[in-house]
Amino acid sequence: MAIHSVPVTGRVVVDVEIPANAPWSIVIRKGQTLRIIDSHGQQAVDTLFYSADDYQERYSAQDTLRAQASAYVSTGTRIMSNEGHVMLRVTADTCGLHDTSAGACSCESNTVRFGHGTKYLHACRENFLIEAAKHGMSKRDIVPNLNFFMNVPIDPSGNFTVVDGVSKPGDYVEMVAEMDVLCLISNCPQINNPCNGFFPTPIQVMIFEAQED
Repeated sequence: MAIHSVPVTGRVVVDVEIPANAPWSIVIRKGQTLRIIDSHGQQAVDTLFYSADDYQERYSAQDTLRAQASAYVSTGTRIMSNEGHVMLRVTADTCGLHDTSAGACSCESNTVRFGHGTKYLHACRENFLIEAAKHGMSKRDIVPNLNFFMNVPIDPSGNFTVVDGVSKPGDYVEMVAEMDVLCLISNCPQINNPCNGFFPTPIQVMIFEAQED
């Protein structure tokens, strides 16, 4: 796994490994930088953002895609809220492929796509529900999400599918918060399509901020 440093003027406030299959959440303060590291490669990281001051303001896939006129998220992307505000800006990206169209896996979608034998397998929607409940939210608060490191080509007719990821061990995406945001992560447990190389693995999350003089 690659060793990741922070700017010489930066101070690490969070450095945590999120186990394979697990949910996680944290509040990122305005001006702090979030770095998500695909420690072993080919691991989808389903992510949601909410305004820390008002959970009714949350990540909007539609507004984010419209703001950049792009189907994918990468360096320079403004991650937008449903109220038209910039929540975070992507400042670095060593992978280059991050999806915000395919959504999160769920027990229901697994059953439809992969058969009734997969009905009780853990899924990202369940991870989001577990983590959202810690912050007083429910299933009605789970909206279409970002999928960092997930490779979802879209053909000219608008059809898309999940294919093998291209992220390498140590690849990362980095974004600076433009407001205080609550970040929910599901380290995707999917084993029926290639979004995780059919073998979910841990990821690393770092948050750092500028040191005060």
